[in-house]
Amino acid sequence: MSNANITVREYAPGVAERNMSQYLRRRYMRETTLGIAVPIFLLVLWQVSADLGWLDRRNYPPPFELVAQGWKLINEGTLGHDIMITLQRVLIGFAIGTTSGVVLGFAMATSRNVRAAFEPTLNAFYVVPKLALLPVFLTIFGFGEAPKIVLVAVTVFFFVWIDTMESVSSIPDGYREAAEVFGCSPWQMFTHVLLPAFLPRLFIALRIAIGVAVLVIIAAEFVVSRDGLGYLIFNSRQLFINGWMYVGIVCVAVMGVTLAAIVGRIGLLLTPWEARARRSQL
Repeated sequence: MSNANITVREYAPGVAERNMSQYLRRRYMRETTLGIAVPIFLLVLWQVSADLGWLDRRNYPPPFELVAQGWKLINEGTLGHDIMITLQRVLIGFAIGTTSGVVLGFAMATSRNVRAAFEPTLNAFYVVPKLALLPVFLTIFGFGEAPKIVLVAVTVFFFVWIDTMESVSSIPDGYREAAEVFGCSPWQMFTHVLLPAFLPRLFIALRIAIGVAVLVIIAAEFVVSRDGLGYLIFNSRQLFINGWMYVGIVCVAVMGVTLAAIVGRIGLLLTPWEARARRSQL
C-alpha cells in the first residue's frame, strides 16, 4: 500500500500559547477601549443632537450643560451629600444582607433540619417584590434610616442566601469524603474544601446583588426620603429641573457600575484559582 497521498500537517501555536501575558494584555486593552468608546459615542451623539435641535434642550439637556449643573450642585454641597447618604445606605444594607445570607445559606446547605425549617417560609417571601415590603418596614421601624437599610438588606439577603445554599449543596460528596480520609477538621473542611468551591459563585451573586441594592434604595428614596440620589431625581422632576434629574441619574449609574466593579475585583483577588482556571480554558 502506497503512502504517497498521506498529508502531514504541522500545528503552529497561536498568539495566546506563545505569549499568554501579552495576549491577555492586548485583549484587556481592546475590551476596555470598546467599553469606553460606546458611552462616549452616545454622549457625543446626545450633545450633537441637542446642538442641531433634534432634541428639546429643556427636556433633554446636553452633556455639557449637565456637567455645569452637576458642578454647581457639588459647589453647593447638595450632590456630594446625596451621594454619600445613598452610598451609606447601600453599603450598610449590603453588609447586613450578605452576612446573614451567607450564614443562613451555609447552615441550610449543611443541615437538612435547618433547611426543612426555613426553606418553605423563605421561598414564600422570595417571590414577594421587595418594594412591597417597604410599608411594613415603615410600620415597624418608622420613617428614619432603618426601613431603607432593612429593605436593602432583605433584597441582598435573598440573592446571597439562595446562591450560597445551592452552591454549597452542589459541591460533590467526593470532595468532602477525600478531606475526611485525610483527617481534616471541620474548620479545615470549611477553609480548604467548601469555601474554595462556593466562593467564586458567591461573588457572582454579590455583583448582581450590589446592583439591585442600588436600584432598590433609589426607589425607596423616591417615596420616603428627604435626601439621597433618589430624592434628588424625584424632587427635580417634580420641580421641572430636568438638568438636576439627569445629573442624579448619571450619578446612580456611575455608582452602580463602580460598586459592581469593586465587588468583582475583590472576588478576583480572593479567588485567584478561578482566574487561573479561566485562563487555562482560552
